[in-house]
Amino acid sequence: MDKILALNTLLEVADAGGFSKAAQRLGVATSSVTRLMDSLEASLGTALLTRTPRKVSLTDAGITYVEQVGKVLDDLAEADESVFDSGASPVGSLRISVPSTYSRLRLAPHLAAFLADNPRVFLDVVVADHFADLALDRIDVAIRIGLPDRDANLIARKLANNLRYVVASYDYLERSGTPQTPQALDAHECLRVAYGGGYRARQVWTFRRGSAETHGEQRGEQQVEQSVEVRGHLLSNSLDILLEAAMAGRGIALLPEWLAGPEIRAGRLMRLFENFDASPHQSDAVIYAAYLPNRRHSSKVRALVQFLEARLHTSPEG
Repeated sequence: MDKILALNTLLEVADAGGFSKAAQRLGVATSSVTRLMDSLEASLGTALLTRTPRKVSLTDAGITYVEQVGKVLDDLAEADESVFDSGASPVGSLRISVPSTYSRLRLAPHLAAFLADNPRVFLDVVVADHFADLALDRIDVAIRIGLPDRDANLIARKLANNLRYVVASYDYLERSGTPQTPQALDAHECLRVAYGGGYRARQVWTFRRGSAETHGEQRGEQQVEQSVEVRGHLLSNSLDILLEAAMAGRGIALLPEWLAGPEIRAGRLMRLFENFDASPHQSDAVIYAAYLPNRRHSSKVRALVQFLEARLHTSPEG
């Protein structure tokens, strides 16, 4: 008995719920599937399948066995793929995770070009706003926004800066006045990103005069840093919600350039404090790719990271 063939057939039978349907999927005779399952059960000394005229289902032992076998076969397929993937040409499945709003605005427009450049790669894109466990979730590359040192056990490659803009609608500024300095924000309604701790949690926005974006010639000079505690009635972990609230005139928001930039250029939002770099923390977050050390020699991972470095280092208008 070919054990690998038998195990793959078992998984197909379990998924199809019958011998004949599994046989059709595999392109073999139903009798061949039946004999193979009989041989597998005989070798194990236990029943894996319950047979009825209408359906074939897993026994309790079969459920446990299929779960473990599935993991083994996935690991084997991954090992086989890694041999091919170490070559010069990217090949095989590539599973990536990316935050939802960023995936929609900045990643999705480039995926067709990546697939055209790498026709032997199969992309599996997982959209999630939590930090996935790359090993547990079998993620090859995670696109993240934050501080790379948070992923000290991973390889992190910076893809782009994550410039932040302080923005508000013209309607809000007309009603509430335009703050001339960051310190004036303490008198305004600010729309805050939820970082935990609830609406009572203290939130500070950090400003540095001598913007790396608009005053690159000053990078060698000491930057003046100031922090402002902000308050407001809207707190959300969704950047889309904060953007919509800002455009509706509900307050002042600190949003990434890749999200707020198009609204500024369209005249729906006004950018404040253009001579400052702004951040919701004392450290500057960036957009980066993270992957496990055992993926460092993967040609498909390397191809994706290099592709994104070229595509994402500029704004959509860049």
